[in-house]
Amino acid sequence: MKTSVRLLLLLIMLAGALNAQAAVVLLYHHVSNSTPKSTSISPEAFEAQMDYLEKNNFTVVPLLELTEKLRKGEPLPDKTVAITFDDSYASVYESAYPRLKKRGWPFTFFVNTEAVSSGKIFVSWDQLREMSKNGVTIANHSSAHHHLPRREQNETEKQWRARITADINNAQQTIKKEIGKAPMVLAYPFGEYDIEVQRIAKKLGYIAFGQQSGVLYSEGDLQAVPRFPFGGSFAELDDFIMKVNTKPMPVKRVEFYADKNKRLGNLIAREGDKPWLVLTLDDTALLKKINCFATGQGAIPVEVIGNTLWAQAKTALVPGRTRYNCTAYAGEKGRFYWYTQQWLVTDKKGAWTYKD
Repeated sequence: MKTSVRLLLLLIMLAGALNAQAAVVLLYHHVSNSTPKSTSISPEAFEAQMDYLEKNNFTVVPLLELTEKLRKGEPLPDKTVAITFDDSYASVYESAYPRLKKRGWPFTFFVNTEAVSSGKIFVSWDQLREMSKNGVTIANHSSAHHHLPRREQNETEKQWRARITADINNAQQTIKKEIGKAPMVLAYPFGEYDIEVQRIAKKLGYIAFGQQSGVLYSEGDLQAVPRFPFGGSFAELDDFIMKVNTKPMPVKRVEFYADKNKRLGNLIAREGDKPWLVLTLDDTALLKKINCFATGQGAIPVEVIGNTLWAQAKTALVPGRTRYNCTAYAGEKGRFYWYTQQWLVTDKKGAWTYKD
């Protein structure tokens, strides 16, 4: 075999190995026609998405299998997905569970434990125990479902840390007591976190999941694992097909700046800020193909400096939730590299002006 042919085959194998170190994690809340539209997907639309996975040779695996393989650097087949649900809703048991059980597909149900058995819209512990016996992973979504980055009025940093730690620990202990086991994975309430919340999750030993779009990646932050949420305006099959086929943006380092000379130490911005997202990639050719977008602003300016990409909102951020989404064509029809960064924006005095 000629040297050039051997080299080509080696490059193809290496490229395949790199692409296989990733998987898409799907996130749902309600699967129902009678629950709030903003967080719901109809049973019919959910079924259509599951049909697409089956017909297009996707491999549905337990979330814990993904996290363990990525911890160890083990390969994953292309088109690997895991399915997750948040918020303890009864429609997961009533509608999603029987559909997934029929297919023999595993999923993870992140439950905020205070809500369980508290009313008709929430699952009961008996229902969760039944699901657990049939291969469903029951996992931690906090106890009270509070917005973890927020400090309460007159709360010190020490008090806040103790409260957040207790909230996570209490949920973990409750799940272990009721189900018999509790894996070390955590879904942040509302999918939102800041760097200090991430540090608490890491200290406690959790792999933690957000609600920002993107692909689970072997070189990603294990306390900021992305998931693609589906529900409300994000329930159409075409949107699902695009997202489930995405690849991870091969980011080596992520940094945040207030301006080009002042690094930010957190993900909480203030009204009027225009923070910079700085992504470092080894692939300088790919850097030049990346387009970024901000919530409510459309395409935003990007600059390539060396092996880094600098992206900044066009206009000042307003209080609320904002995301920068950066994508690039991945060289295959219908497939894109994807990276999302969330920002939590307070008013100019640092007060939260939007509801949990």
